[in-house]
Amino acid sequence: MIAFIAACFLLIITPGPGVLSVAGVGSGFGFKKGSRYLWGLCLGNAMVAVLVASGIAAAVFSVPYLREFLLVISTCYFIYLAAKIALAGSKIGFLSSETAPGLRDGIALQAINPKAYVANSLLFSGFTFLPGDIITETLIKFVLWTAIWIPVHFGWLLLGVTLRRMNLPAHIQRIINFIMAGAMLCVVALAVFVRQ
Repeated sequence: MIAFIAACFLLIITPGPGVLSVAGVGSGFGFKKGSRYLWGLCLGNAMVAVLVASGIAAAVFSVPYLREFLLVISTCYFIYLAAKIALAGSKIGFLSSETAPGLRDGIALQAINPKAYVANSLLFSGFTFLPGDIITETLIKFVLWTAIWIPVHFGWLLLGVTLRRMNLPAHIQRIINFIMAGAMLCVVALAVFVRQ
């Protein structure tokens, strides 16, 4: 369960469309409008988690190697994403828009967010800690995932609001990229370690 909690934290804190967009909304529109968007992301993430968890749980029992296949696909995606983050140079990608996204926009982003599907697939199909009771395990995972997801995203929102007032040098931006890529690789290492 500790590996699952660590993976949740590392998956959520690393850049993807959700965290980068909530930081961008905070940076561009402030805390109040960013909060509405964040709650949309939260509802969208819950929807994706339910869809993935229910589909994976049913498929794992009918197709013996599906869990391993999903883990391999998830791992490959995260390695790709870590490389993309590390090689991004000195720019931290935040959204810019003339109108603030709202609740519906957050839900819609999560519905099409590949990282949300990959992360939920990795978390709900891997990191088994109650192999004899998949329903209880899934419910515990959902509660833990959400309990970590909400404050971390509020942290990204606050970071965006704070970065609005700062002018970071290029070398600091590069360091941030490498830290995010390292966190993504830690998730991959945790997933591989737990499966062995």
